Amino acid sequence: MQVDIAKGILEKNDALAEENRERFARSGVFVVDLMASPGAGKTSTILATIAALRDRYRIAVIEGDIASRVDAEKIAAHGIPAVQINTGGACHLESDMIKRAVDTLDLDEIDLLIIENVGNLVCPTDFDLGEHAKVMILSVPEGHDKPYKYPGIFQVSEAVILNKHDTVGVFDFDEAEFRSVVHDLNPNAPVFALSATKGEGVEAWTEWLAARVEAAKAVQP
Repeated sequence: MQVDIAKGILEKNDALAEENRERFARSGVFVVDLMASPGAGKTSTILATIAALRDRYRIAVIEGDIASRVDAEKIAAHGIPAVQINTGGACHLESDMIKRAVDTLDLDEIDLLIIENVGNLVCPTDFDLGEHAKVMILSVPEGHDKPYKYPGIFQVSEAVILNKHDTVGVFDFDEAEFRSVVHDLNPNAPVFALSATKGEGVEAWTEWLAARVEAAKAVQP
């Protein structure tokens, strides 16, 4: 007899993710799961997103890291509710972790919940958290070849953010090839080029996100 442990883990995770999703729907909360490698600029992108949308939506953040509270403290310093999840070594967040984090938040006071996943281009792709959209961030210094090496994360993402775009001229980054490969992997995913720390190109990304939030509100039970 063969026991598929991975299948069992994912089935349990997916069942709880659906409970999370139903819970978000009851409160009219739109949830986005941001995935990227370490140093790609997840936190800086979140801060830029908050700056652009905080006057329109009530925002909260769940920060996922192996250790430390550094990122959650950065978010909280801007007056945004932030919950830190330390995985203690796990390379991704799971739906039960999100459930416990959400238990500390008042969902009725939130319109947009941003989850910063653990820095990893592989593991987060397989775990449904109950989010409405997964979004992948790649920074220019990582290279334009990442869609070849990690196709899965680009395939599951509803949008792709190309961060640190102001450094394209410094690094050997073929943006045309990058966009072409991403389109081949995921024709429906828009690619937003921005420089989060400088606030450049943020508007296109945040308007796409705002449209998703509004669409979710329109179908709220």
